[in-house]
Formats: sequence, structure tokens, C-alpha cells
Amino acid sequence: MQNDAFTAGVEPGGLQSKDEIRILLCYLLTSVGVPLHKEAILQSVQANGLANYFEVTDALEALCENGNLTRGKDGAYCATEQAREIARQLDTALPYSVREKAVGAAIALLAQARRERENTVELKKEPHGYRVVCHVAGAGEHEDLMTLSLRVADRRQAKRVREVFQAAPDRVYQMMLALLTGQKELAASYLEPEAAPETPPPPAKA
Repeated sequence: MQNDAFTAGVEPGGLQSKDEIRILLCYLLTSVGVPLHKEAILQSVQANGLANYFEVTDALEALCENGNLTRGKDGAYCATEQAREIARQLDTALPYSVREKAVGAAIALLAQARRERENTVELKKEPHGYRVVCHVAGAGEHEDLMTLSLRVADRRQAKRVREVFQAAPDRVYQMMLALLTGQKELAASYLEPEAAPETPPPPAKA
């Protein structure tokens, strides 16, 4: 395919073709099977160095114009049957390294989608900003372990709070519980980045 896409921020071996980027997006949305917001898609693609930010944004709009994706009232994208057909080109059209990263990105998006379903966030416009209400799901269908309400200045800040909360709702709950029970050192530990898991040694050759 023609290398016609910007590659700023793209890792070596990443996508340099607009058509390849569209295949990747169709694959991600088809694999996850639930509506995804632009922010989640961009975060996943950029975290893996697969494609340029602006190229992904343009590709999403182009796919909607062509009927490959639909966009709901909340701005989330869904795959159509046409997108599923395009996604089947993944194995033949994209390099192996990209396919492996795409599978990993899809799995991460699935986990994120589940967290968002189980731990909801409400954004409410108020006279002087936005009210953000975060819910940490409990064991029962309508039971919350924690409900956190705060006011922020504008919608940009409200969306940022939602994004950070839904990335790790359990971590937020644990830190708040530690703070409110006076365990300051434990609460501080939740602010530290999680250590990456150690890579197991290769199996010994016979």
C-alpha cells in the first residue's frame, strides 16, 4: 500500500498508509464489539506507536463518511458489517508486528470497555462548571462501593476526570479508603506507578 500517511509519533514498523490505518481501526472496533469513544481509540493506538494521532482522527471521520463506522449521540464509534469485512484484511494487509500489537490493543480496549460498563461516570452541566459523579461498582447490580462527586471548571476537565477514573477505578477506591481510614503511607503508595511485570526467563533447551 502507498505510504501516504504522516508518521510523527509512530514507532518503527508502524503504519504509514491511510488504508492500513483504516483496516486497523475497523479491526479494533470489530474485535471489541462495543461503542468506543475517540479518546480511548487514540490512547490505545498511540500507546502502541501504531499510527499518527491526526491520521487516526482523519481515518475515523472517513470511515464514518463511507458508512464503515457509525457514531452515536454520545460520540462513540461502532463498527458496521462493512467494517467487519475490512477487518478481515488484517492478516494479509498488515505486517506481523503490527498485527501482534493490534491484538494487544484490542484486548486492552476490551478491558477498558468492561471497566466503563461496570464503573460509570456522569457528567452534568452546572451554572459554574461541570459536576462529575463517579461510581465504583459493588457486588450487586445496583450497589456501589463508592460514589464520588466533584465539581470542575469545564467539560475538558470533566472528561479528563472520567478518563483517569475509568482507567483504574479500583485504584481510586483503594486510595480513598486508605486516606479516609488514616493510612497515609498506604494511600501514597497508590500514587506510585505500578511496577511492570518481570519477563520470565526463556525455557531451558533440552
